[in-house]
Order: sequence, then C-alpha cells, then structure tokens
Amino acid sequence: MGLNRLFPMTLLNCLLICVTLWSTQEVFAKSSRRPNIVLILTDDLDIAIGGLSPLVKTKKLIGDAGISFTNAFVASPLCCPSRASILTGKYPHNHHVINNTLEGNCSSKVWQKSEEAHTFPALLKTYAGYQTFFAGKYLNQYGHSEAGGLEHIPPGWNYWVGLEKNSKYYNYTLSVNGKPEQHGADYSKDYLTDVLANRSLDFLQYKSSYQPFFMMVSIPAPHSPWTPAPQYQNSFNTTKAPRHPNFNVHGKDKHWLIRQAKTPMTNSSVQFLDEAFRKRWRTLLSVDDLVEKIVKSLEVRAELDNTYIFFTSDNGYHTGQFSLPLDKRQLYEFDIKVPLMVRGPNIKPNQTSQMLVANVDLGPTVLDIAGYNVNKTQMDGMSFLPVMEGKLNSSSWRTDILVEYEGEGSTVSDPACPLLGPGVSECFPDCVCEDSYNNTYACVRTVGHSANLQYCEFDDNEVFVEVYNVTADPYQLTNIAKTIDQEVLEKMNHRLMMLQSCSGQSCRTPGVYDARYKFDPRQMFPSHSWRLNRLRQKMK
Repeated sequence: MGLNRLFPMTLLNCLLICVTLWSTQEVFAKSSRRPNIVLILTDDLDIAIGGLSPLVKTKKLIGDAGISFTNAFVASPLCCPSRASILTGKYPHNHHVINNTLEGNCSSKVWQKSEEAHTFPALLKTYAGYQTFFAGKYLNQYGHSEAGGLEHIPPGWNYWVGLEKNSKYYNYTLSVNGKPEQHGADYSKDYLTDVLANRSLDFLQYKSSYQPFFMMVSIPAPHSPWTPAPQYQNSFNTTKAPRHPNFNVHGKDKHWLIRQAKTPMTNSSVQFLDEAFRKRWRTLLSVDDLVEKIVKSLEVRAELDNTYIFFTSDNGYHTGQFSLPLDKRQLYEFDIKVPLMVRGPNIKPNQTSQMLVANVDLGPTVLDIAGYNVNKTQMDGMSFLPVMEGKLNSSSWRTDILVEYEGEGSTVSDPACPLLGPGVSECFPDCVCEDSYNNTYACVRTVGHSANLQYCEFDDNEVFVEVYNVTADPYQLTNIAKTIDQEVLEKMNHRLMMLQSCSGQSCRTPGVYDARYKFDPRQMFPSHSWRLNRLRQKMK
C-alpha cells in the first residue's frame, strides 16, 4: 500500500523536475540566443539629394524602429572598392580594389586569394557558427571567366545567389550555389528586385532554426539602367532632381575635372538627368516592398525582436551638382555620404545619431553583434554597436575617417571630344566627363564637437587641395584651402598621410579635432615632405 502510494508521488516529482529543468533550459536558451543579422545593401542610393524619399515603408520599419545615422560615409565612392571595404572592413589602400575592373582587382583571382577568406561573412560562418545567405550583386566582375566564372562561390556563404557582373533588372544570370540560372524579361518571374525578395523569404522559411543566421541582400536599385516594375513606371511623373544651391553651377575653385563641366547645362542635359532621377525613384518602390516583405516575414516567424536589420548603400550619387550630369566618383557629400539605418535588440526606436561612421565599420559591427572578437581581425573599421545601444558618448568616439579614390581615364582621345585629349572617361555627348586619371584623391572627413570639415588632396602635378567647412557651407560651394589657418592645413596634411598608410588599429587613432590628438611636426613623413612644401607654396 505504501509502495503504491509512493509511486504516483515519485512520478509526479519526476514530472515536476523535468518540467522545471525544461522551462529553465528554454528560458536560458531564449535569453542567450545569439541575434540574427540582416544587411540590405542598395546600389548608388544617395541621401544628400533625397534618395530616401520614396522609401516610406523602409524608413518606418527600420529607421523609426531603430537608429538613423546622419554622418555615414563610404571609404570610396565607387561600387567595387566600396563593396570590398564593406566585406573586409578595410580601406582601399589595404584591400587593393581600386576600381570596377578585373585589372583594378575587382573580384580578381588576387582578391580571392588575399581577401575573400577573411571577409566578415567568412568569419561569421567559420568561427561564429552562423548560417549565411547572400542574394544579389556581389562585386562588379563576379562571374567573369578569368575569375572562376559562376562556379566560384566566395568562402563564407552556405547559400549563394550571386548576380553575374553588374546591376540589371531583366535578362541576367544568377549563380545559384555555383550553377547558372538564366533570367529573361518576364516581370512575374524575372524582375531582379522581386526575385531577390522571394529568394530571401525562401531562406527564412527553410533555414535551420537551431543556428543564428546572417542574410545579405544586395539590390540592383537604384543603379542604371533604372528599370522600374510595371506597376511603378508612371510614379513621380512631375518629380525633378532637387535644385540645391550647388545644382547647375560652375565649380570655379575646384579640381580641373569639375571646372571643365559646362555651365549652365543644356536643356537636353537637364531633361535627361530629371528623367533619370524619376526612374531611380521608381526602382526604389520595389526596394520598399522588399524591405516590408522581409520585416513581415521575420515578424510572422517571431524572429524580428532578435534580429538586427541594417539598411545602407555602397555610395551616393549626383544629378546636376556642379553641372556634372550623372554619376558618383567625386569627393563631395552627395557621392560619399550614404543612408544608414539599423534596428535590433537593445536599440531604442526613433533615434538619430550624428556620430561619424563609415562602411569599413559594418563588418566589425556585425562581428561584434555575433560575439566575435574584432581585435582578432586586421580590419580598419570599428564596431558602432556601443553607439547604437547608447553605451558610448561622442567624446570617446572617433572624429575622422579616410576616403580614397583612384581615377580612371582612356589612353586615347574620344573621337567625339578631341579637344579633351586622352586621360578622361565617363564622358557625356556634350563632352562633359565624370572621371580622369588624375581624379585621384584622398580625403580626411572630420566630424567632431568643434569641426565639420573635409580636407582633400589630389595626386596630380599640382597637388590640388580642396577644403570645406561643411557646417557653414553644406553644399561645398567655397573651397577654403587658401584661407584656412596654416597650422590646421599642416595638421590635416599630416593626418591624411597617416591615414593613407594606416592598417588595423592605427586607422583608429585620434584625429586632429579629437582632444586626445597630439601633433609633432618632427614626425612628419620624410618621404612626403615635398607634398607639404608644395602645399605651403600654393597657399602663399
């Protein structure tokens, strides 16, 4: 009788113990789950000329739900070098991708051997235990026969849907886990932005639930050829490119490439850029739909609260600024500043930060979120996770970043523009060119309590210098290189040379307007002293 009475009690106790242990483990598992991470990367999306305006849902679902950075910049205002900086966390002088060609190291065999294995997705997959998914444009020469073709899957990706070469909307080829998949011109099954949205939703549905995931969706929009989805082809019919103070004006005190632009622009040029502006906005409406689908899918799966979502671009863009018709590549805010919005755990909604961040910081930040020690890497950037979580104030954050660009030009004259001679490229029918060999520059972009400054030097025969007080002159109309204090000029010159030779931790040392900065003229670079002497002569 006693045994019979004991058995049910023992069974009940065991059940209670099991339920308690299971509940404890479940609570611990939920509290200790590593977060998921989504990076949505657009192509040529500006912020300076209104690029976020069509993205109403994106701003609500990511920006309003988290933090928006008003001083986010790229390390280089061109697709492939910028994307290489995102993946590696390095400045161009360290990852050695200088333009969009194979010869410029864009997705080349050299890049694959030297950098691809050390990108942040590779570290996430190998060392942090993340399942990884990529869909969209990777690097401009991806899929080239001389770079492994579409069979090449960069290390770090469990699921790979890579676009062959540059952005398109129809008639393209995808590498789906190393196998080519042809697409035509049927909107219902081929429009690339929608295809990427659907592949992303498929991944979210079929991925493992026992591992955290990283998903990178790299969208073609709003890159040319600016092909909108049919339902949006009549949107923004009365919209024009913004007529800011730097629109259709002569860059009289700027580098010769800017001065060669014809001012005022012809009516046909203005009409062309206005139409391009409208088309860009139309393509972004499909991006807005993609963002909404991904966020809603995460919400339905009860994964949204444990997921960081980043939204940004590889570079900015211009439409008529300083009478340059259409492109990127220039040192001005419209080309180097990009949108950056992030939502996620421990990020309070409706935040705006003026702290200076760069795309070299994206990799370190993602690794920090994943719990990987960024100091184990050779990355030049730094994690801004503490900034997003409100654990860091501006006095202990960096005050400057480096921007680098190497110009391109043709070795022969354009027959349509013989007076320009060789050395230029990206020329329009009215012989206004957007690039040249000596459009090669490096800039220190400073944002601090006492300064909002841009200092740039060109690698040309005259060591041309451009300096802008962006607070007083947000449209960069007046180059103050000849009027700025000589001591500031020397300090900025020194700082620029330090950043151009930096690597890893040395890229994160205090800038000129940081209270911790120490300037010792005796430590000037001997091999670059001629540059400073030339500067002094020019400024007299």
